[in-house]
Amino acid sequence: MTNDRLPIRKLVWVFLFAVAFGFVESSVVVYLRALYYPGGFTLPLKAISNQHIVVELCREVATLIMLAAIGVVAGKKGWQRFGYFLVAFGVWDIFYYLWLKFILNWPLALIDWDILFLIPLPWIGPVISAALIALLMTVCGVDIVVRTSLQKHFHPTALSWLSAILGTAVILYSFMYDTNATLLGKNPQPYRYEFLFAGLFLFVVGYFIACKPNAKKKFTT
Repeated sequence: MTNDRLPIRKLVWVFLFAVAFGFVESSVVVYLRALYYPGGFTLPLKAISNQHIVVELCREVATLIMLAAIGVVAGKKGWQRFGYFLVAFGVWDIFYYLWLKFILNWPLALIDWDILFLIPLPWIGPVISAALIALLMTVCGVDIVVRTSLQKHFHPTALSWLSAILGTAVILYSFMYDTNATLLGKNPQPYRYEFLFAGLFLFVVGYFIACKPNAKKKFTT
């Protein structure tokens, strides 16, 4: 069924962009691991040159700008643009690991550790943590795009914002609290899965609150 109000074609193109961008990201990591982890990636983290650190930080900022830009270009306004951004980010992150699996046969298991991000401090955690977050972002992003395209209710309230902010803080803490591992190059402590699941639960609660049709205001942006 063709529906001009349901942007299936745009979703497909954003999906294809994210898949291709995931390959670009994974190819960079292939070269970095060949340089710094020739025997295969393992923790503890190894120190890399200052020049490469600067390049990596700039690359991560550029990555966020590109993902945000595709959301702005694909969406018509407001929350729809954010929805496309979530789709692009989630699919990109999922396929980043799928491409690494295809190229390097890594990770061997979803509980394998990885460097997830570097800003403002290095983030470390098992691959499954990033994968679950990316999956939730993709599902919510598609739902936001569909809702805003069909003029269905989506209005984040103060409570949904609070839930999302708390969820973000809890998950970021789970990735960055072990500064001995992230900054001093020591073996990491066991990952705190309870923080991950608590954060994901808060995200889901906040999202359902934003989608409740009996909220005081309806989505207009």
